[in-house]
Amino acid sequence: MKANILSIDGGGIRGILPAKALAYIESRLIANNKNTRLSDYFDLIVGTSTGGIIAALLTTPDENGRPRYTAQDAIDLYADNGGKIFDSSLWKKISSIGGITDEKYSASYLEKLLDKYLGSTMLSQTTKPILITSYDIRNRAAKFFGTADTINENRDFYLKDICRATSAAPTYFEPARITSATDTPFALIDGGMFANNPAMTAYAEARTIDFAKIIGNENKPIHPSANKMFMVSLGTGSIKKPYYYEEVKDWGSVQWIKPIIDIMMSANAETVDFELKQLFSTCINPKDYIRLIPELIGVNPDMDDASSRNIQALLQLGDKFVADNKEILDNLATQLILNSK
Repeated sequence: MKANILSIDGGGIRGILPAKALAYIESRLIANNKNTRLSDYFDLIVGTSTGGIIAALLTTPDENGRPRYTAQDAIDLYADNGGKIFDSSLWKKISSIGGITDEKYSASYLEKLLDKYLGSTMLSQTTKPILITSYDIRNRAAKFFGTADTINENRDFYLKDICRATSAAPTYFEPARITSATDTPFALIDGGMFANNPAMTAYAEARTIDFAKIIGNENKPIHPSANKMFMVSLGTGSIKKPYYYEEVKDWGSVQWIKPIIDIMMSANAETVDFELKQLFSTCINPKDYIRLIPELIGVNPDMDDASSRNIQALLQLGDKFVADNKEILDNLATQLILNSK
Protein backbone atom coordinates (compact mmCIF):
# COMPACT_ATOMS: atom_id res chain seq x y z
CA MET A 1 0.00 0.00 0.00
CA LYS A 2 1.24 3.49 -0.89
CA ALA A 3 0.95 6.88 0.75
CA ASN A 4 -1.41 9.16 -1.17
CA ILE A 5 -0.03 12.70 -1.30
CA LEU A 6 -1.71 15.86 -2.62
CA SER A 7 0.15 19.08 -3.42
CA ILE A 8 -1.62 22.32 -4.42
CA ASP A 9 0.12 25.37 -5.90
CA GLY A 10 -0.35 29.00 -5.01
CA GLY A 11 -2.10 31.41 -7.37
CA GLY A 12 -4.67 33.61 -5.65
CA ILE A 13 -8.12 33.56 -7.21
CA ARG A 14 -6.88 30.90 -9.63
CA GLY A 15 -7.30 28.45 -6.74
CA ILE A 16 -10.68 27.87 -8.37
CA LEU A 17 -8.95 25.66 -10.95
CA PRO A 18 -7.42 22.97 -8.69
CA ALA A 19 -10.55 23.13 -6.53
CA LYS A 20 -12.62 22.23 -9.61
CA ALA A 21 -10.43 19.20 -10.29
CA LEU A 22 -10.62 18.14 -6.64
CA ALA A 23 -14.41 18.50 -6.61
CA TYR A 24 -14.67 16.10 -9.55
CA ILE A 25 -12.30 13.61 -7.91
CA GLU A 26 -14.32 13.84 -4.71
CA SER A 27 -17.54 13.16 -6.63
CA ARG A 28 -16.02 9.93 -7.96
CA LEU A 29 -14.91 8.91 -4.47
CA ILE A 30 -18.39 9.62 -3.10
CA ALA A 31 -19.86 7.48 -5.88
CA ASN A 32 -17.80 4.63 -4.44
CA ASN A 33 -18.66 5.45 -0.81
CA LYS A 34 -21.32 8.07 -0.10
CA ASN A 35 -20.04 8.74 3.43
CA THR A 36 -16.55 9.72 2.32
CA ARG A 37 -14.64 12.98 1.89
CA LEU A 38 -11.70 13.77 -0.33
CA SER A 39 -9.25 14.01 2.57
CA ASP A 40 -10.16 10.48 3.64
CA TYR A 41 -8.12 9.27 0.66
CA PHE A 42 -5.07 11.49 1.01
CA ASP A 43 -2.51 10.76 3.71
CA LEU A 44 -0.75 14.12 3.40
CA ILE A 45 -1.99 17.38 1.86
CA VAL A 46 0.49 20.18 1.17
CA GLY A 47 -0.29 23.68 -0.07
CA THR A 48 1.14 27.10 -0.68
CA SER A 49 -0.88 30.33 -0.50
CA THR A 50 -4.29 29.62 -2.06
CA GLY A 51 -3.30 25.94 -2.07
CA GLY A 52 -2.62 26.17 1.64
CA ILE A 53 -6.10 27.56 2.23
CA ILE A 54 -7.60 24.64 0.29
CA ALA A 55 -5.48 22.16 2.28
CA ALA A 56 -6.74 23.67 5.54
CA LEU A 57 -10.37 23.63 4.40
CA LEU A 58 -10.23 19.98 3.35
CA THR A 59 -8.87 18.88 6.74
CA THR A 60 -10.79 21.13 9.15
CA PRO A 61 -12.81 18.87 11.47
CA ASP A 62 -16.47 19.21 12.34
CA GLU A 63 -17.89 18.52 15.81
CA ASN A 64 -17.61 14.76 15.15
CA GLY A 65 -14.00 14.89 14.00
CA ARG A 66 -14.94 14.39 10.34
CA PRO A 67 -13.87 16.75 7.53
CA ARG A 68 -16.18 19.77 7.68
CA TYR A 69 -15.74 20.99 4.12
CA THR A 70 -15.81 19.55 0.62
CA ALA A 71 -13.83 20.64 -2.41
CA GLN A 72 -17.03 22.29 -3.66
CA ASP A 73 -16.99 24.43 -0.52
CA ALA A 74 -13.54 25.66 -1.57
CA ILE A 75 -14.90 26.62 -4.98
CA ASP A 76 -17.77 28.47 -3.34
CA LEU A 77 -15.40 30.32 -1.02
CA TYR A 78 -13.55 31.79 -3.99
CA ALA A 79 -16.58 32.35 -6.22
CA ASP A 80 -18.62 34.05 -3.49
CA ASN A 81 -15.87 36.00 -1.74
CA GLY A 82 -13.05 36.59 -4.22
CA GLY A 83 -14.34 40.01 -5.19
CA LYS A 84 -14.29 41.14 -1.56
CA ILE A 85 -10.88 39.63 -0.78
CA PHE A 86 -9.30 41.48 -3.70
CA ASP A 87 -11.23 44.72 -3.32
CA SER A 88 -9.40 47.99 -3.02
CA SER A 89 -11.23 51.11 -1.88
CA LEU A 90 -10.72 54.38 -3.70
CA TRP A 91 -8.81 55.75 -0.71
CA LYS A 92 -6.58 52.64 -0.62
CA LYS A 93 -5.80 53.05 -4.32
CA ILE A 94 -4.93 56.71 -3.81
CA SER A 95 -2.96 56.34 -0.57
CA SER A 96 -0.91 53.40 -1.88
CA ILE A 97 -0.50 54.91 -5.37
CA GLY A 98 -1.99 51.76 -6.83
CA GLY A 99 0.02 49.47 -4.57
CA ILE A 100 3.41 51.15 -5.08
CA THR A 101 3.90 52.73 -1.63
CA ASP A 102 1.77 50.30 0.41
CA GLU A 103 0.13 46.91 0.02
CA LYS A 104 -2.54 46.81 -2.67
CA TYR A 105 -5.32 45.32 -0.52
CA SER A 106 -6.46 45.33 3.07
CA ALA A 107 -6.37 41.86 4.64
CA SER A 108 -9.36 42.55 6.91
CA TYR A 109 -11.97 40.75 4.81
CA LEU A 110 -9.66 37.77 4.23
CA GLU A 111 -9.03 37.51 7.97
CA LYS A 112 -12.77 37.60 8.73
CA LEU A 113 -13.38 34.92 6.12
CA LEU A 114 -10.66 32.65 7.50
CA ASP A 115 -12.09 33.08 10.99
CA LYS A 116 -15.56 32.16 9.71
CA TYR A 117 -14.39 28.98 8.00
CA LEU A 118 -11.59 27.83 10.30
CA GLY A 119 -12.53 29.36 13.67
CA SER A 120 -10.35 28.19 16.55
CA THR A 121 -9.15 24.99 14.86
CA MET A 122 -5.49 24.29 15.57
CA LEU A 123 -2.97 22.74 13.19
CA SER A 124 -2.75 19.77 15.55
CA GLN A 125 -6.47 19.06 15.05
CA THR A 126 -6.56 18.50 11.27
CA THR A 127 -8.25 15.31 10.16
CA LYS A 128 -5.17 14.34 8.14
CA PRO A 129 -1.55 15.53 8.17
CA ILE A 130 -1.01 18.75 6.25
CA LEU A 131 1.95 21.00 5.51
CA ILE A 132 1.62 24.68 4.58
CA THR A 133 4.48 26.94 3.54
CA SER A 134 5.37 30.50 4.52
CA TYR A 135 8.51 32.61 4.87
CA ASP A 136 9.82 34.14 8.11
CA ILE A 137 11.06 37.62 7.17
CA ARG A 138 12.55 38.39 10.60
CA ASN A 139 14.64 35.25 10.91
CA ARG A 140 15.10 34.93 7.14
CA ALA A 141 14.05 31.31 6.97
CA ALA A 142 11.50 29.15 5.22
CA LYS A 143 8.67 28.32 7.61
CA PHE A 144 6.83 25.01 7.31
CA PHE A 145 3.62 24.46 9.27
CA GLY A 146 3.24 20.70 9.57
CA THR A 147 0.75 18.67 11.57
CA ALA A 148 3.47 16.12 12.26
CA ASP A 149 5.50 18.77 14.13
CA THR A 150 2.76 19.83 16.55
CA ILE A 151 3.93 17.39 19.19
CA ASN A 152 6.01 20.46 20.07
CA GLU A 153 3.48 23.01 21.36
CA ASN A 154 5.62 25.88 20.07
CA ARG A 155 4.91 24.59 16.56
CA ASP A 156 1.14 24.53 16.90
CA PHE A 157 -0.86 27.43 15.46
CA TYR A 158 -4.40 28.41 14.58
CA LEU A 159 -5.18 27.27 11.05
CA LYS A 160 -6.64 30.68 10.24
CA ASP A 161 -3.32 32.32 11.18
CA ILE A 162 -1.34 29.88 9.06
CA CYS A 163 -3.58 30.58 6.08
CA ARG A 164 -3.20 34.32 6.59
CA ALA A 165 0.59 33.87 6.61
CA THR A 166 0.86 31.62 3.56
CA SER A 167 -1.28 34.03 1.51
CA ALA A 168 0.53 37.24 2.54
CA ALA A 169 1.84 37.92 -0.96
CA PRO A 170 4.20 40.92 -1.02
CA THR A 171 2.68 44.04 -2.63
CA TYR A 172 -0.80 42.47 -2.37
CA PHE A 173 -1.25 42.03 1.42
CA GLU A 174 0.79 43.22 4.37
CA PRO A 175 2.93 40.58 6.13
CA ALA A 176 1.17 38.46 8.73
CA ARG A 177 2.13 38.70 12.39
CA ILE A 178 1.00 35.58 14.18
CA THR A 179 1.82 33.68 17.37
CA SER A 180 2.20 30.02 18.20
CA ALA A 181 0.25 28.20 20.90
CA THR A 182 2.98 29.30 23.32
CA ASP A 183 2.75 32.95 22.16
CA THR A 184 6.00 32.96 20.19
CA PRO A 185 5.60 35.70 17.55
CA PHE A 186 6.40 35.36 13.84
CA ALA A 187 6.38 37.84 10.95
CA LEU A 188 5.57 35.94 7.76
CA ILE A 189 4.91 36.31 4.05
CA ASP A 190 3.59 34.12 1.24
CA GLY A 191 5.21 30.70 0.85
CA GLY A 192 5.06 31.23 -2.90
CA MET A 193 8.26 33.24 -2.57
CA PHE A 194 10.18 29.96 -2.48
CA ALA A 195 7.69 27.11 -3.00
CA ASN A 196 4.79 28.21 -5.18
CA ASN A 197 4.69 24.60 -6.32
CA PRO A 198 5.18 22.80 -2.99
CA ALA A 199 5.30 19.26 -4.41
CA MET A 200 9.00 18.76 -3.63
CA THR A 201 8.28 20.00 -0.12
CA ALA A 202 5.51 17.40 0.03
CA TYR A 203 7.94 14.68 -1.02
CA ALA A 204 10.49 15.74 1.60
CA GLU A 205 7.85 15.84 4.34
CA ALA A 206 6.42 12.45 3.37
CA ARG A 207 9.88 10.89 3.71
CA THR A 208 9.84 11.77 7.43
CA ILE A 209 6.36 10.46 8.29
CA ASP A 210 5.39 7.13 9.81
CA PHE A 211 2.10 6.88 7.92
CA ALA A 212 1.21 3.54 9.51
CA LYS A 213 1.19 5.21 12.91
CA ILE A 214 -0.20 8.64 12.09
CA ILE A 215 -2.97 7.34 9.79
CA GLY A 216 -3.70 4.35 12.03
CA ASN A 217 -3.29 1.81 9.21
CA GLU A 218 -0.51 -0.77 9.59
CA ASN A 219 -0.44 -1.30 5.82
CA LYS A 220 0.62 2.27 5.14
CA PRO A 221 4.38 2.84 4.62
CA ILE A 222 6.82 4.16 7.19
CA HIS A 223 9.14 6.94 5.97
CA PRO A 224 8.35 5.96 2.36
CA SER A 225 10.62 6.25 -0.62
CA ALA A 226 9.15 7.47 -3.91
CA ASN A 227 8.30 3.85 -4.77
CA LYS A 228 5.82 3.90 -1.90
CA MET A 229 4.20 7.24 -2.81
CA PHE A 230 1.34 8.18 -5.10
CA MET A 231 1.66 11.93 -5.62
CA VAL A 232 -0.88 14.28 -7.21
CA SER A 233 0.35 17.81 -7.89
CA LEU A 234 -2.22 20.41 -8.96
CA GLY A 235 -1.31 23.76 -10.49
CA THR A 236 -3.34 26.94 -10.71
CA GLY A 237 -2.67 27.52 -14.40
CA SER A 238 0.37 27.92 -16.60
CA ILE A 239 1.31 31.46 -17.61
CA LYS A 240 2.73 31.81 -21.10
CA LYS A 241 2.97 35.59 -21.30
CA PRO A 242 6.22 36.48 -23.09
CA TYR A 243 8.43 39.43 -22.25
CA TYR A 244 10.41 40.81 -25.16
CA TYR A 245 13.90 42.24 -24.90
CA GLU A 246 13.05 45.55 -26.54
CA GLU A 247 10.16 45.95 -24.09
CA VAL A 248 12.02 45.20 -20.86
CA LYS A 249 15.63 46.20 -21.46
CA ASP A 250 15.19 49.64 -19.87
CA TRP A 251 12.75 48.65 -17.10
CA GLY A 252 13.49 49.76 -13.55
CA SER A 253 12.33 48.39 -10.20
CA VAL A 254 8.75 49.67 -10.51
CA GLN A 255 8.16 48.06 -13.91
CA TRP A 256 9.74 44.77 -12.82
CA ILE A 257 7.80 44.32 -9.55
CA LYS A 258 4.77 42.49 -10.95
CA PRO A 259 6.50 40.58 -13.79
CA ILE A 260 9.29 39.33 -11.55
CA ILE A 261 6.81 37.85 -9.07
CA ASP A 262 4.96 36.05 -11.90
CA ILE A 263 8.20 34.81 -13.46
CA MET A 264 9.63 33.66 -10.14
CA MET A 265 6.50 31.72 -9.19
CA SER A 266 6.05 30.01 -12.57
CA ALA A 267 9.78 29.20 -12.80
CA ASN A 268 9.65 27.61 -9.35
CA ALA A 269 6.65 25.49 -10.37
CA GLU A 270 8.35 24.32 -13.57
CA THR A 271 11.59 23.47 -11.77
CA VAL A 272 9.86 21.39 -9.10
CA ASP A 273 7.86 19.53 -11.76
CA PHE A 274 11.09 18.74 -13.63
CA GLU A 275 12.78 17.49 -10.47
CA LEU A 276 9.92 15.19 -9.51
CA LYS A 277 9.53 13.81 -13.01
CA GLN A 278 13.22 12.93 -12.95
CA LEU A 279 12.94 11.43 -9.48
CA PHE A 280 9.88 9.30 -10.22
CA SER A 281 11.30 8.22 -13.59
CA THR A 282 13.68 6.01 -11.61
CA CYS A 283 10.78 4.34 -9.76
CA ILE A 284 9.01 1.09 -10.52
CA ASN A 285 5.98 3.06 -11.69
CA PRO A 286 6.82 6.59 -12.94
CA LYS A 287 3.09 7.26 -13.30
CA ASP A 288 2.82 7.45 -9.51
CA TYR A 289 3.61 11.15 -9.96
CA ILE A 290 0.85 13.13 -11.69
CA ARG A 291 1.09 16.84 -12.45
CA LEU A 292 -2.09 18.53 -13.65
CA ILE A 293 -2.09 22.19 -14.63
CA PRO A 294 -4.55 23.91 -16.99
CA GLU A 295 -3.41 26.35 -19.63
CA LEU A 296 -4.82 29.80 -18.91
CA ILE A 297 -6.88 30.41 -22.02
CA GLY A 298 -9.74 32.91 -21.98
CA VAL A 299 -9.01 34.19 -18.48
CA ASN A 300 -6.95 36.98 -16.96
CA PRO A 301 -3.98 35.22 -15.30
CA ASP A 302 -3.56 37.96 -12.67
CA MET A 303 -3.95 36.23 -9.32
CA ASP A 304 -5.96 39.17 -7.95
CA ASP A 305 -8.45 39.58 -10.82
CA ALA A 306 -11.55 38.56 -8.88
CA SER A 307 -13.98 40.45 -11.07
CA SER A 308 -17.28 38.67 -11.67
CA ARG A 309 -16.31 38.22 -15.30
CA ASN A 310 -12.95 36.61 -14.52
CA ILE A 311 -14.35 34.38 -11.77
CA GLN A 312 -16.97 33.10 -14.22
CA ALA A 313 -14.25 32.53 -16.81
CA LEU A 314 -12.17 30.58 -14.27
CA LEU A 315 -15.16 28.44 -13.32
CA GLN A 316 -15.77 27.65 -16.98
CA LEU A 317 -12.11 26.90 -17.60
CA GLY A 318 -12.12 24.58 -14.59
CA ASP A 319 -15.11 22.70 -16.00
CA LYS A 320 -13.40 22.41 -19.38
CA PHE A 321 -10.19 21.19 -17.79
CA VAL A 322 -12.12 18.48 -15.94
CA ALA A 323 -13.97 17.45 -19.11
CA ASP A 324 -10.73 17.31 -21.12
CA ASN A 325 -9.00 15.21 -18.44
CA LYS A 326 -11.91 13.05 -17.28
CA GLU A 327 -10.14 9.76 -17.98
CA ILE A 328 -7.04 10.83 -16.04
CA LEU A 329 -9.13 12.04 -13.11
CA ASP A 330 -11.24 8.86 -13.09
CA ASN A 331 -8.12 6.71 -13.04
CA LEU A 332 -6.67 8.92 -10.33
CA ALA A 333 -9.73 8.39 -8.14
CA THR A 334 -9.52 4.64 -8.70
CA GLN A 335 -5.86 4.64 -7.69
CA LEU A 336 -6.64 6.58 -4.52
CA ILE A 337 -9.24 3.97 -3.58
CA LEU A 338 -6.85 1.07 -4.26
CA ASN A 339 -4.13 2.72 -2.17
CA SER A 340 -6.55 3.17 0.75
CA LYS A 341 -7.81 -0.38 1.11
